[in-house]
Amino acid sequence: MDEMAVLIRYGEVALKGGNRHHFERILMRRIKEKVSDLMDPDIKSKGGLLIMDITKEINDLNETKKNDFLGRLRSKLLSVFGIDSISFALITKPNLSYIIDAAPGFVEQLRRDRAIDTFKVEAKRSDKSFPAKSPEIASKVGAGILKAVKNIGVDVHNPDLIVNVNVRNENAYIYEDRIRGQGGLPLGACGKGLLLLSGGIDSPVAGFLMARRGMSISAVHFNSYPYTSKRALDKVMRLKDQLAEYVGNFDVRTVNLLPAQMAIRSKAPENEGTILTRRFMIRIANIIAEEVHANALITGESLGQVASQTAESLAVTDAAANLPILRPLIAYDKRDIIGIAKDIGCYDISVEPFEDCCTVFLPKHPVTKPRLENILRSEEKLDISGLVQEVLEASID
Repeated sequence: MDEMAVLIRYGEVALKGGNRHHFERILMRRIKEKVSDLMDPDIKSKGGLLIMDITKEINDLNETKKNDFLGRLRSKLLSVFGIDSISFALITKPNLSYIIDAAPGFVEQLRRDRAIDTFKVEAKRSDKSFPAKSPEIASKVGAGILKAVKNIGVDVHNPDLIVNVNVRNENAYIYEDRIRGQGGLPLGACGKGLLLLSGGIDSPVAGFLMARRGMSISAVHFNSYPYTSKRALDKVMRLKDQLAEYVGNFDVRTVNLLPAQMAIRSKAPENEGTILTRRFMIRIANIIAEEVHANALITGESLGQVASQTAESLAVTDAAANLPILRPLIAYDKRDIIGIAKDIGCYDISVEPFEDCCTVFLPKHPVTKPRLENILRSEEKLDISGLVQEVLEASID
């Protein structure tokens, strides 16, 4: 019976010095949560590497079911923040004879799925007490493959297959490649943020990027019902569900901003409507963030993208915040944001043509360089605290 494991490498977690084991434990917990519907994983930490033994899970599966299981496991692991790369590895004893005996079968297994005419062996001796050095391991394993596998040759420059051998204290592992993961830090390692989640392209990407930095997510969505439709709200909830594939399940508080928007429209200069509305959203987000114990607000703003996202507008917006406003997209081009949105499966939902609260009462000529003193003067005409309370009470939750 072949024994198999998944080798799980982490990147930045390993750089955290004395906190490394704390981050490592969080990562292991996230992996277990992610794969819980497939297996009850046995994960061990071995010298900067996480090793998940999957022998018992695949032992009684036929080839089709085994490939299906491995495909689903791969997909789940590649969505876990903090994983730098994974490899599906054949386990053998840390003995050169056993490695030489196991390698040809590993190659033959891969040849069932594709043509492999050439190969090379790359060896790593993590256990420095192992008697053979890395070049000798590679040479002898390669010779064993040439002897046992028909119609195959060596090509050290452009092989069809690279056979990797990692000799460690507990076992030796034979694997093909490193499959790149999400990287970043494990979810929950770096506090909690409240995401201002619209129905657009940017905010889901912002939430994804902050979660990849280890931040847990809650969200608030502002609507202007009945000027925005329930179908628009349904779209946001589908975005939430798609984003949850990466950031884990999270709550979305829905808030009807219409009372504040109507007051702004009737009492404030028309060109200040967008920035005044944005400041109201931040004030309300402050309150909700405190309720959900968030350490920061997260927005999808990108410098200069629209009138409310000039440097001057962002400074005026920040003045209404009690918490840091994190803007992970601030220096991103739109095409880069769209690329990430497509990668995480949010783009097609985001471009569905429904209005959101930011476009319902959009000024024809919004101010692009607002002065805080002018905005504060306009807000004196509004019952700020009363409107904030009214908006919160008008929430459809």
